Amino acid sequence: MTDSQASYQLPPIGPNPSSSAAGTNPGSFARIPRFSPGPEGAWTFASPDTPGMPAPSSKTAWDFMPEDWQLKPGFEQNYHCAEAWQAPADFEPVTQLESARLGIITPEMQRVAEREPHLTAEQIRDEVASGRMVIPANKVHLSHQLDPMCIGRASLTKVNANMGASPVSSGTSEEVEKLRWAIRWGADTVMDLSTGGNLDECREAIIQNSTAPIGTVPIYSMIIGRKLSDLTHEVILDSLEHQAQQGVDYFTVHAGVMRAHLDYVKDRLIGIVSRGGSLLAKWMLDHQQEN
Repeated sequence: MTDSQASYQLPPIGPNPSSSAAGTNPGSFARIPRFSPGPEGAWTFASPDTPGMPAPSSKTAWDFMPEDWQLKPGFEQNYHCAEAWQAPADFEPVTQLESARLGIITPEMQRVAEREPHLTAEQIRDEVASGRMVIPANKVHLSHQLDPMCIGRASLTKVNANMGASPVSSGTSEEVEKLRWAIRWGADTVMDLSTGGNLDECREAIIQNSTAPIGTVPIYSMIIGRKLSDLTHEVILDSLEHQAQQGVDYFTVHAGVMRAHLDYVKDRLIGIVSRGGSLLAKWMLDHQQEN
């Protein structure tokens, strides 16, 4: 197929990269980096030729500042920087985002810059402050073996490995062994999807032995020993807090399914294939509440 026969137009950003100059597939181009603390940075590595892909948002995390942070006079048009904001008196940053908003380069940001050779520590900080990059690094996990890494538009592509014990198979020692193999073969992050056995013991062992961030799907453990309909907001928040105190670095929360969507999925031949999504859908039906 030649370029003229294609059903799409190649973007005017350079010569055809195909070795035979025979055309290319949509989504195969990526824009050059445009590292910027403001919305311009959202175009970094964007694929302008991907059909149906919406344009990057013009909003950044700087547009969603806490109410008690004050924008300084004169920065109304240039507020995408730490110099533009006054934090509350005696404010002490806890998260990477809060540190970035203050213009602080944390040890974790410095380590991430060492692992992302195309980025400086300042660029890491600015991407975190803009909300386009996260450093999943629970302080409890940092006290063990965690080697900080990042996930974001400007970063290298990351690979996640899923693992977990079931009620009929595997246990703590087997899961730690799976973890070691996952990290050995290059997993950047690891999800513990355990649904059986001693979940607390298994989770803590994985966290203590992992150099990679550990994530979970908290609703899996919330329903052990109780009916899904018995899940209250207090139970949910207590479970999240408990796992965070154990050292979990990130959570999967199925927030994409809303009550208005349930009518569209009820007649699907295969239902909702996501276990967490189906549990959430059932909870909404039982409680007649939004997720």
